[in-house]
Amino acid sequence: MALPYHRIIVKIGSNVLTQPDGSLDLARIRHLVAQVAELKQQGKEVIVVSSGAVAAGRSLVQVPEKADAVTSRQVLAAVGQVKLLATYAELLAKHALLCAQVLVTKEDFRDRQHYRNMQNCFRALLQQSIIPIVNENDVISVTELMFTDNDELAGLVASMLDADALLILSNVDGIFNGNPQDPASELIAEIAPTTTSFSSFVSTQRSQFGRGGMITKCHMAHKVAQLGISVHIANGKTENVLPRLLRREVVNTRFQPNKTASGKKKWIAHSDLAAKGAVLINAGARAALLAPNKATSLLPVGVLAIMGTFQKGDIIRILDEAGKPLGLGLAEYGADKALERLGQQQQKPLVHYDYLFLSADMS
Repeated sequence: MALPYHRIIVKIGSNVLTQPDGSLDLARIRHLVAQVAELKQQGKEVIVVSSGAVAAGRSLVQVPEKADAVTSRQVLAAVGQVKLLATYAELLAKHALLCAQVLVTKEDFRDRQHYRNMQNCFRALLQQSIIPIVNENDVISVTELMFTDNDELAGLVASMLDADALLILSNVDGIFNGNPQDPASELIAEIAPTTTSFSSFVSTQRSQFGRGGMITKCHMAHKVAQLGISVHIANGKTENVLPRLLRREVVNTRFQPNKTASGKKKWIAHSDLAAKGAVLINAGARAALLAPNKATSLLPVGVLAIMGTFQKGDIIRILDEAGKPLGLGLAEYGADKALERLGQQQQKPLVHYDYLFLSADMS
């Protein structure tokens, strides 16, 4: 039986789109576009998060050797993004499909109004059966404004659009319990929502991603799955990987989804950079918040300290007694009132459970 996904985010990594010399692999892109067209014919909504702008730029412009890394990236991305989009537009047109360019920065996800504007744009495009092609705006995204990688961007888009699934196409078949190059390593087909430590089974040897890359991938995938979205990591170079993955015909790693979270909670989950302050909570409050199958608000009686200043409606970090991050929440009132009510019983919650996101991956 085919997987019942309707709204699908497809993230295509640069290692899928490029050839060994770093240039765009046009045959691969053509094949992927044909697969997207097949999903569209099945009545599915598809949003593509695509790397490859810098690679496309390399074939068009020679950056002076004396240029610094940031400037080189900006120039290559600015020129290459045009070629990348033109390539997608031309190939999709052969299937009578239209695409749209959506370039975003991390800053766009921090502000609730920006977030809503972006959400409305995506929804309008999908209503018109237009395929959004999303990428980071590398021209203005430098240093602290940059996403960790396009996996993070894809996770944010999946959360924002209440996607049914996020399909991450890379150059390996999924998550292995050792080096993917080692014949003794086995692919992990399913990862449960209760999994908290990936270092226990992700190889300490360097894979093609490098250890850090794979660990980061796992944490992002797990976080998105916690919000009720299935995440699959599969090999983008496998023939017809997208339709075959939906028919359960290819090997891949699936991060099992947890219960579906509200739209507001999905925004909060990815708003760490927007946090204005933090609260330190005691062991009792920590135990209550993390108790399984029980929705609990954060009450002032469990708060030990208020750190920084925040107003009603601001995102705040929630830390345990040791300072370890437990999650994020929307403050029901400001830091001044929170200080007045510190440790007191019978007070209004500082964070209501509807606006609280707890994650083992925050640290």
